[in-house]
Amino acid sequence: MSMDCSRREWLSVLGAGWLAHMPLAQALEWNEPKAFSKFYDIPRLGQVSFLHMTDCHAQLLPNHFREPSINIGVGERTNQLPHVVGPHLLKALGVDRGTRDAYAFTHLDFSSAAKRYGATGGFSHLMTLVKHLKASRPGAMLLDGGDSWQGSATALWTQGEDMARACQLLGVDVMTGHWEFTLGAQRVQALIQTHLKPQIEFIAQNVKTTDFEDPVFKPYVLREQNGVLCAVIGQAFPYTPIAHPKYMVPGWTFGIQEKALQDIIEEVKEKGAKVVILLSHNGLDVDLKLASRVQGLHAILGGHTHDALPKPVWVNNSSGQTLVTNAGCNGKFIGLLDVAVNASGVHKLSYHLLPVFSNLIKPDPEMDQLIKEIRAPFLEQLQVSFGVSEGLLYRRGNFNGSADQLILNALMQELDAPIAFSPGFRWGSTLLAGESLTREWLMGQMATTYSNHNLSYLKGSEIKAILEDVGDNLFHPDPYYQQGGDMVRVGGLRYTCEPHARSGHRIHNLSLKGKGIDPSKVYKVAGWASVNEPQSTQGERPVWRLVENYLTGHLSRQGQLATPVPQLPLLRGVQSNHGLIT
Repeated sequence: MSMDCSRREWLSVLGAGWLAHMPLAQALEWNEPKAFSKFYDIPRLGQVSFLHMTDCHAQLLPNHFREPSINIGVGERTNQLPHVVGPHLLKALGVDRGTRDAYAFTHLDFSSAAKRYGATGGFSHLMTLVKHLKASRPGAMLLDGGDSWQGSATALWTQGEDMARACQLLGVDVMTGHWEFTLGAQRVQALIQTHLKPQIEFIAQNVKTTDFEDPVFKPYVLREQNGVLCAVIGQAFPYTPIAHPKYMVPGWTFGIQEKALQDIIEEVKEKGAKVVILLSHNGLDVDLKLASRVQGLHAILGGHTHDALPKPVWVNNSSGQTLVTNAGCNGKFIGLLDVAVNASGVHKLSYHLLPVFSNLIKPDPEMDQLIKEIRAPFLEQLQVSFGVSEGLLYRRGNFNGSADQLILNALMQELDAPIAFSPGFRWGSTLLAGESLTREWLMGQMATTYSNHNLSYLKGSEIKAILEDVGDNLFHPDPYYQQGGDMVRVGGLRYTCEPHARSGHRIHNLSLKGKGIDPSKVYKVAGWASVNEPQSTQGERPVWRLVENYLTGHLSRQGQLATPVPQLPLLRGVQSNHGLIT
């Protein structure tokens, strides 16, 4: 193999069958420095640069994350990015199957590709990459789109302190939020004061007090890069009090706040800002609509929906165009936006979404040490194992994944319920076949500040209403009515879903054990993470303990868990949808 091969040639050879059986470390050591250079030496454009990470969900270590095989678009987004998966996405990107890029951006051949190309992300590796990119871009800002302080056992046990410390060392300049707010208003403010300031600015133009509508956080920051004044405006998750228990932020209001945002854009321009960026946690479809209705934004660096968008979307509005992106999740990617400015203003923008291949990047020693320090008090608990997974356990997708099905099966068995609901959360790393079912991985699927399991008694009509409501949240053609989660995961119950139907008419043919659901009959339904449970009634009923108990009785003699088969609805009217691979 030539030491000066092109990136495409190197990827092609690495994907070859004979090399795939070679130990990964041996294959990589041939050309690791050259491979790093090919992936991460990005020529600089212009005077201004932004690095963008989002939705890392407290994943400090390298991990695996399977991209969705079902990401159905509706309305104007039908068969448009980000609602394009698998081979359709490869075709849109001009990427060959079996390459590193195919592994990063699609679910195709995931198990074999993961073994071949290794884990992604990890803050130690991310820090090395951030330093590398900043070295060629003096003054570049690192922006964090939120969902950094939630998603792991240590984040829960330290109430976000571990991630605040890690983000500070990483060099984050500005952040906004979403799951951070589930730590509670007081805790968020305390972490900002003790671990963010003065280095990291927490911004959100759309969060105000309920009494006098005063700003809770700074709406924006102004920073100069190489003689160019830049504005970064914050947009926190607009539906926080709806998607999560309202008691966590009782004195704050959220919302999209279009008019307020437009006023701030005009304000920063009057102060001399030549580059105006929105750091958003709206979700991609919401950002695309917002970009068409608000004038003066050069780019929206977005998060929340976990879409790994390798190609930005250009949106037309009355003042020109706005570049809209989303940078995936789990620390798997970092976005790089370069901006060239001349006397007339912004002249050109260049965007790259870079997968963080941890086996091509040397870990940063200082971050490595901090992570070890953070994990040390909890290591024994984190490493408790409940067996080995026989197959792939994943979550991401519009409907049930195998990891979701594990939780559903545990709820039905342990709570003796014929039906179970599990939230359509998009976070949670992927477990490969043969890997250990540790407490750390389990909590990485379920660790929130309101993860109690529960039992409800619901009429058949109420069950249908719940499914219709969540389905409308996911498939409403107007993005402003979407809240960004996936469909509630359903166990025991069978149903048909018609994503393109109108509100209230998407869910049909509900049945349980082959018998149709009676609208007037009451059914026992298990669940967890209720947003309606009053804080005063919350006892110690963590759902991960329930799943741990379930696992102890459902392993083979060899200590393996048979791979749960995801219970998917029958989909209607989506046969030609490029967001679906059956």
